[in-house]
Amino acid sequence: LAMLNQTEVSEFILLGPTDIQGLQHFFFISFLLLYLTSLLGNGAIVTMVISEPRLHTPMYFFLGNLSCLDIFYSIVTVPRMLTGFLFGHQPISFGGCLAQLHFFHFLGSTEAVLLATMAYDRYVAVCNPLRYALVMCPRTCLLLAVASWSTGFVRAMMHSVMTSQLRFCGHNHIHHFFCDIKPLLNLACSSTSLNMTLLNVVTTSIVLGPFTLIVLSYLCIISFIFQKVRSQEERWTPFCTCATHLTTMALFYIPVLFNYTPPSSGSSPKRDVQVSLMYSAATPALNPLIYTLRNQEVRSALKKTLGRKL
Repeated sequence: LAMLNQTEVSEFILLGPTDIQGLQHFFFISFLLLYLTSLLGNGAIVTMVISEPRLHTPMYFFLGNLSCLDIFYSIVTVPRMLTGFLFGHQPISFGGCLAQLHFFHFLGSTEAVLLATMAYDRYVAVCNPLRYALVMCPRTCLLLAVASWSTGFVRAMMHSVMTSQLRFCGHNHIHHFFCDIKPLLNLACSSTSLNMTLLNVVTTSIVLGPFTLIVLSYLCIISFIFQKVRSQEERWTPFCTCATHLTTMALFYIPVLFNYTPPSSGSSPKRDVQVSLMYSAATPALNPLIYTLRNQEVRSALKKTLGRKL
């Protein structure tokens, strides 16, 4: 019996977001539609940003990066979840689980930093318009984008390496639809205290740091608009642009803050799954709709791109 209990786990079983059999096909259709919306919508934005010269600006450069992130974000988790709805619990190898964990947190951390970069871009555009072209030059934009992707990669690599050092034996059922850190730590046979500390400190800082910069940027923008801009019409344009960005940031940060900033040991697995569905499946599908519906330049570019294709 002692030998059986020490058997190393070579694969895990993903139990999925729900075990209610009667709703499997409904969830499959719903999340398939969200997945296709994410791929098509974000793919259209990337195509427009590349092909349309008037969208070759810092704001749309970062929007193109965000759309790329959302495409990959969906691909990392949703296809396996859809397969689970059709065929039941999904086995995943230990290596495959670590890879999924790495890319999910790589892309998620990159998006957290990128959203802060987009907020800084709006701050410079609204509060310092005369120096905007100088401050947000192509070299600066590229460096900010590279810094966002690099920060996400390093943070995810830390979690991947630390998780790979743990021993897993006995129970291998993950109460989630993808390999996230907290469900994996709950299955580990060896001590996870260092992993928990890393999760609480690093993840909280990578979420709260950019979130604080976003809040400060938009407080400065709002203060500037009310103090310096007298005309109601002139106020409306920056407010519309900032409202689009704030909606996108709220869709990402509210569930992430809800999921990762409380103490990790005290959270509910069922709640974690529900919140994860929001930012891994729903948010990537909603972002293109938000930017398309609220942004005249994107709508015009989309019509032009579709007309060119047709």
